[in-house]
Amino acid sequence: MHRVGIIPFDIRDELIAVLFVTSQTRGRWILPKGKRKKTESQTEACLREGFEEAGVKGVVLSDFPMTQVITKLTDTGKIEIPVTYYPFLVTEQFDDWPEKALRQRHWALLEDAPRVAYREDYLPVLRQFEALSNWIRATAAEHKQHRQAELTPAQ
Repeated sequence: MHRVGIIPFDIRDELIAVLFVTSQTRGRWILPKGKRKKTESQTEACLREGFEEAGVKGVVLSDFPMTQVITKLTDTGKIEIPVTYYPFLVTEQFDDWPEKALRQRHWALLEDAPRVAYREDYLPVLRQFEALSNWIRATAAEHKQHRQAELTPAQ
């Protein structure tokens, strides 16, 4: 029953933006999530869900897990499901992705995210993300510096 999910984000200057996608059934703005396959680690599941649902690739910041109970509409009604979300630094965004026909996506500044997200389920996890934002920023900056060093040819 447990799911894993991501909080896709990027940082420009000092601003953090979060990427939301629409849910398939109710069209609400949500964060990508899904079931972990038996052969997958949580990180691998996060990477797969990020690409399948949002068309993004990036880095899972596994030091900052945040678990939240969310509601899901099923054929038998609403059910509650625990989801562990990980900050996900977006490094690539694709125009085509597996669920493009099923979902829309929308970037929102972290300060505006509570107005975009489905409140009942996502406000607590967005508050946690914001509370951890200094550490998330520092970790993201390390990843960006490392990536830039890999892309810069040696002189």
